[in-house]
Amino acid sequence: MSETQPAKPAAPRRDHPRTHHGDTVNDPYAWLNDRNDEKAPEVLEYLKAENAYTESRTEHLAELRKTIFGEIKDRTQETDLSVPYRKDAWWYYGRTEEGKDYPIRCRLAATGDTPPSIEPGVPVAGEIVVIDDNELAAGHDFFLLGVYDISPDGNLLAYGVNYTGNETFTLRFKDLRTGEDLPDAIEGVLYGGAWSADGSAFFYTKIDDAWRPFQIWRHLLGEAEDTLIYQEDDARFRTGIGLTRSERFLIIAIGSSTTTEYRYLDAADPTGEFTLFGNGREQGVEVEIDHQGDRFWVLHNKHAENFTLGWTPVDDTTQFHEVIAHDAEVRLESADAFAEHVVVSLRRAGLSQLAILDSEGALSEIAFDEPIYTVGLGANPDYESRHLRLTYTSLVTPASVYDYDIDNRDLLLRKQTPVLGGFDPAHYRQYREWATATDGTKIPISIVAKDGVEADGTAPCLLYGYGSYEASIDPYFSTARLSLLDRGVVFAIAHIRGGGEMGRQWYEQGKLLHKNNTFTDFVDAANHMVKVGWAAHDRIIARGGSAGGLLMGAVANLAPERFAGVLAEVPFVDALNTILDPTMPLTVGEWEEWGNPLESAEVYQYMKAYSPYENITGVRYPSILAVTSLNDIRVGFHEPAKWVAKLRHESPDSDVLLKTEMEAGHGGRSGRYDAWEEEAFNLAWVLDKLGAAQIA
Repeated sequence: MSETQPAKPAAPRRDHPRTHHGDTVNDPYAWLNDRNDEKAPEVLEYLKAENAYTESRTEHLAELRKTIFGEIKDRTQETDLSVPYRKDAWWYYGRTEEGKDYPIRCRLAATGDTPPSIEPGVPVAGEIVVIDDNELAAGHDFFLLGVYDISPDGNLLAYGVNYTGNETFTLRFKDLRTGEDLPDAIEGVLYGGAWSADGSAFFYTKIDDAWRPFQIWRHLLGEAEDTLIYQEDDARFRTGIGLTRSERFLIIAIGSSTTTEYRYLDAADPTGEFTLFGNGREQGVEVEIDHQGDRFWVLHNKHAENFTLGWTPVDDTTQFHEVIAHDAEVRLESADAFAEHVVVSLRRAGLSQLAILDSEGALSEIAFDEPIYTVGLGANPDYESRHLRLTYTSLVTPASVYDYDIDNRDLLLRKQTPVLGGFDPAHYRQYREWATATDGTKIPISIVAKDGVEADGTAPCLLYGYGSYEASIDPYFSTARLSLLDRGVVFAIAHIRGGGEMGRQWYEQGKLLHKNNTFTDFVDAANHMVKVGWAAHDRIIARGGSAGGLLMGAVANLAPERFAGVLAEVPFVDALNTILDPTMPLTVGEWEEWGNPLESAEVYQYMKAYSPYENITGVRYPSILAVTSLNDIRVGFHEPAKWVAKLRHESPDSDVLLKTEMEAGHGGRSGRYDAWEEEAFNLAWVLDKLGAAQIA
């Protein structure tokens, strides 16, 4: 084989027995998770060999990748800006500039309630650059801004930077009056944080050795020593802190997958003691709170699977007064309090909704014309506002920003993301199908195709799925996806159990000892796409990432003949070994999602029966592209590396590739141009496997 065509890597096999509940299993690729100084170079060399092999196997797609990258770039208005939002004396917005990877965050002095008219690329009189991400990122291959929080008086900025992808940040402070950084700097901070009302103190979160956010600290500006405010010792629980929109209270949130607890403090008294909200944590009861006037609004699921909404007095948080009762058909997802109203985010029949609860207790939903769409809250920091900023999208409608006049019930479109190159939404069609699962459950599928592509059983199809953590994969527009649609590919989202699309019971039916429903739902959705003609029987690619990567590995084992290919991004494919190891990042907190196989033989056997790595056989698998990142702390790179190595050994004739980003984390490469290149690589592979590389 020539130097330009590297040999297929074959990872060494080394005995590594694992025994639990009387079951001994040899894990010959466990060494790929060994990162100690002595063995790390061998692991890195293996990953580099896999990258070289993947590059050689996809070399014929170089021109197609270049073409797709150009299509994404040409459709994007590279010099653009967001819709300004009002906070006290300032309008805040972000800009992007052609040739720059990251946003520039700006503000303008406010002179009215209407957002200022700003044109992309036109200098703005009076503009103040709060922070330029491009300057912070200069000289680094990776950049992530994980903290961005302006003090209530608008004078100070707390910001946190990361240059590796491991999602911990160096926290710094900037005086926005002078434009200078303060000398204060704090290492090892997690996302988010909160200012005190007077801006004298900033509260932040730190992680333990398992990457669990477990401590809340207080930093008084100018002081060298910070104060530990709260530490959570139960390894199932994670912590965070925020400031209410009213700026009246600081709230510490403590939560596991099934249980939450809150503590609150007058934001004007940053050195005071936090007070326990209500009666504290109760196993299996989830709570969300927000402040309004003399009350806290409370969303909870005690004896209410889909949640109920009410309030408690600020001076007695144990007394709950119900306002919206539980509804088995409507999942209440959140409640955001403003001075005179509450915005309720809810879900009905698989679609997201927004409703306004006024001071008289009347609830009115905001209506939209499209049959399939996604709506959510935008930036709404103004507690007194009677206008609601919301975001809207669908499979055919680019991301849009609206202001909703609460008094007149009018929607005003402020901006729709430009899509250049002659894009016309009328040239695309979206559909909703319902597949019948193995147990008779109806599974919603959202579908989009180019106008003229018919459900005649010939079309290539990319089917996406996730199905975990009650995360809903709602219909959304993608500029990059047009490169598939314009080549005649049908794109579909299978809203499978384990997600939250159809309410809390949808999630409960796809977790713990019901997890198999997630996998069989996806296969049933794929079969339905073939049955109704939206996909050719031999032209379906499955795509999913993270926990959706577990789905990809599971369905490749469950129904390898159904798929022409599987694109697995940062895939959680070694699930059993990870959940068996409480020293791994985030594992203990995951036991309420997957079960605890250390303690339960039943959970162990159940997980062993579906964990992708455990169930590889000698069958011919569909073509597989596994994409991972070296610095991913959520799903370690070793999981797809082990998976690919075992697939190669057990099924040597299968077409399996591994691609590792060497300077990235869970979300992949950070700059927008790098991200476009990464997506162009993925889409070129998809089109190649579908035989659909040419524009239709």
